Amino acid sequence: MKKRRSYKFTDRKHPDAAIMAVILGIISIVSLCIVVYKSYAAGGVAQPGFGFTGLFALLFAVIGVILGVLTVNEKRNFKLFPVLGIMLNGITFVMLGLIMFVGSR
Repeated sequence: MKKRRSYKFTDRKHPDAAIMAVILGIISIVSLCIVVYKSYAAGGVAQPGFGFTGLFALLFAVIGVILGVLTVNEKRNFKLFPVLGIMLNGITFVMLGLIMFVGSR
């Protein structure tokens, strides 16, 4: 089989820090969804470990936003993963805000 030639027209790349921001955003969103579901299934009673999960999700979201913001301003990188990482971690902040708002009522 003949090997095809490939041409590279750009020197842009997906930064590793931005990919990590996306992974942290996914982990934090999934963990918050699992915690909300489990506390809903238990009749609204949350176990103490659920609070730690929320704190770790907040920590992951802060780190993810920082990584996304640092890589979105670089000129030689694609913008997909930095913007996606910022959006996913922003969704985590919104979810945590809603959990705190509903929990304080």
